[in-house]
Amino acid sequence: MSDDAVSPAARSLAAQSRTKLSRRQFVAATAITSAALVTAPYVRGAHAAGKLTMGFWDHWVPGANNTCTELVKQWGEKEKVEVSIDYIPSQGNKNLLTIAAEAQAKSGHDILSMPTWWPHANAELIEPVNDLMEDLIKQNGKVNNTVEYLAKRDGKWLAVPSCIGSQIKGPCTRIDLLKKHANIDIQAMYPAGSPPKDDDWTMETFLKAAEACHKAGVPFGIGLGETSDSVDSAGAFFQAFGAQLVDAKGNVTVKTDEVRQVLEFYKKLMAFLPADVTAWDDSSNNKWIVSGRGAMIMNPPSAWAVAKRDAPQVAEQLWTHGFPKGPKGRYAPFLPFFWTTWTFSKNKEAAKSLLRHLSQPDSIEKLVAASGGYDLPAFANLTKLKVWADQAPPTGTLFSYPDPYQRQTLSIAASPAPPKIAQQIYAQATLTKMCVRHYQGEAMEKTLAWAEGECEGFMRS
Repeated sequence: MSDDAVSPAARSLAAQSRTKLSRRQFVAATAITSAALVTAPYVRGAHAAGKLTMGFWDHWVPGANNTCTELVKQWGEKEKVEVSIDYIPSQGNKNLLTIAAEAQAKSGHDILSMPTWWPHANAELIEPVNDLMEDLIKQNGKVNNTVEYLAKRDGKWLAVPSCIGSQIKGPCTRIDLLKKHANIDIQAMYPAGSPPKDDDWTMETFLKAAEACHKAGVPFGIGLGETSDSVDSAGAFFQAFGAQLVDAKGNVTVKTDEVRQVLEFYKKLMAFLPADVTAWDDSSNNKWIVSGRGAMIMNPPSAWAVAKRDAPQVAEQLWTHGFPKGPKGRYAPFLPFFWTTWTFSKNKEAAKSLLRHLSQPDSIEKLVAASGGYDLPAFANLTKLKVWADQAPPTGTLFSYPDPYQRQTLSIAASPAPPKIAQQIYAQATLTKMCVRHYQGEAMEKTLAWAEGECEGFMRS
């Protein structure tokens, strides 16, 4: 993911602003390894402890945690609640270990940040937030379908989408190289401040551009490894072709024309990618674009931010924009983070009140600005904040990042399969493995039979 591209110095700066895990939390985690809406006041009841503890994701952008802390403190002072925040890094899966430890112990933070699949995975232990989400949707607009898919179960909202950490992994393109070698003016196609003119940005156009840049010695850098960035990109392409391995009802649907079509597309595309993309991890694409060796990657603005610091001559040529359109539409990988409250939380009403405060438009705008435009709100009315239009160089480089005109379907790889199955398809990188197997010469039907067996195994587990 994006934070792998950040230098040790930047991580050190970020680390200075976080509160460390307590000894008890560390031991527990180690054991697992071996109406305009106005912020509603929190009314403390007779049994309320007057304290609220939070486990938030430790942001890789220096200073971003400080803004979150300030918002929490403001709420705490107003409501006379004692607040305590632990910023938990995702490096080494420490955030996932903390989730697992608290779920097993049935004790921990009142509010805990969870990425993507984890609210569903812990659904039985999470306090529903239907009333809160209904209010926030009325105020901030609808959430995208991926948020609903990941945070709602049997009519119950399990979590509130957090802008902190949420991201789209869209194309980040070298303006100069795409114009010179593929004759595509990406700034004209995705102009800052106005709707895209992207009708011709199709899979066919994308392949021709990939071929042209490959011939020029500056290939697109799209990973085919087994980590998140590679899987996310593959997921968007699969969905653009209407290719599903398992449908929403849990039926295995591997052997379809749509799956065959996307595998043939990838067979053509991989011929134009760097030879080692099958071994890429989540830092490889960042390094590829920052080094100046490539014309495009699929990533949130972290690669651009690192280029701005380390290779400004590259940064000034980068433009983030939408995915190409496939036979079934235009899709983009969206990875949301969520705020959850455990059923065993000691202060549920206070937790909901704070989450309401953090989800106000002015709070969200401050959080997004603190991240330099990296963080993304999930609500439809909050995709045109000033921060994205102002980011530079070049000015407007991130304007299209949040998909302000909603030209894409924000998706997650392996959906719409039931989340329990989709999480396994995602974690096992089944999509990228299929593409690699077929590209390396395995017969189409043999690749499909292998994937079908994998999915049937996931359904039994």
